[in-house]
Amino acid sequence: MARKYSKSASKDVEREMHKFKRGKLKSGSGRKVKSRKQAIAIGLSEARKKGKKVPARRKSSKSKSKRKSGRKKRR
Repeated sequence: MARKYSKSASKDVEREMHKFKRGKLKSGSGRKVKSRKQAIAIGLSEARKKGKKVPARRKSSKSKSKRKSGRKKRR
């Protein structure tokens, strides 16, 4: 069975987790990252930018966006 993630991609995630644990990791907007999941997502994103073997991002479902757009605002 083929691997989903390359070893070098896991190194990128490991590097970002190290920054996160030390409190040095910042998001794109410059704010400090407080979530472990967000730190992993940043690591995977960096690996994708470098062209490493990482599955594509999950796409949000259409039904979720339809529900939001169909709502009326209360005043």
